[in-house]
Amino acid sequence: MNFSNGEALLNLCQQDNLPISEEMIRREVELTGKGRDAVKKQMAYSYTVMKTAAQRAVKGEIRSMGGLIGGESHLLWKYNSKGRTVSGNLTGRAAAYAIGMLEVNASMGLIVAAPTAGSSGVIPGAFLAVQEEYGFSEEQMTAALFNAGAVGYLITRNATVAGAEGGCQAEVGAASAMAASALTELMGGSPEQCLSAAACALANLLGLVCDPVGGLVETPCQTRNAIGASNALLCADMALCGINHLIPFDEMVDVMYRVGRSIPSELRETALSGCAASPTACRLCHR
Repeated sequence: MNFSNGEALLNLCQQDNLPISEEMIRREVELTGKGRDAVKKQMAYSYTVMKTAAQRAVKGEIRSMGGLIGGESHLLWKYNSKGRTVSGNLTGRAAAYAIGMLEVNASMGLIVAAPTAGSSGVIPGAFLAVQEEYGFSEEQMTAALFNAGAVGYLITRNATVAGAEGGCQAEVGAASAMAASALTELMGGSPEQCLSAAACALANLLGLVCDPVGGLVETPCQTRNAIGASNALLCADMALCGINHLIPFDEMVDVMYRVGRSIPSELRETALSGCAASPTACRLCHR
């Protein structure tokens, strides 16, 4: 029942005539020894935590412990509610929810690391916006999370989701790939289209460095979560319309890992270069 790469996962889906989410549920039941209902209930709780945190952030200002971010999600939410945005209502809502999760995380609130705290806004941002737009049920969103979990598991097994090891491409990039695949299934896409969307999401954020100001998971992490959510929406649409990503998912995971290992240590969560080393960032840290 287990699978070690995307190719093996697609073979299982084809053999059983099942979506990725169902294969992941079966895997969890087999590996944990828990019943199907218990496994789904645990995932449903994770989605509840995501929704609670994201919705809390957009309603009012939440200041981070480090003082670098706070209130941006509420500002974007109010701006988006006016109905005249450059990016569009759905993308704007996804971005507002995504950056809000980083405010909750940085204020010591309860979040779900998906797959990390620094990328915790991507999946809920994209998921909540799409659920509100199309009226998907909680059960459907929970199933989508299992799809995302399968992609995250494969990236973790064959590469990394740690910014210190692979840069932000391994955190926000992985989260974006997870969301892209899950949204593709949610909108009726095939397993092959799901992994094509995930591969596209990884390619679009390839080489993204991890350069947190002051070593805090606040900025530029916050706005990169908005980019990750937006990227996921677009990659899902491209896969669903029939655009197949040229480089297969498994190869793209390997590419991301090799690129991550090539990124200088100064740009892998050490706060020694990039945005973290800018004059303004250094003044803020001293202050």
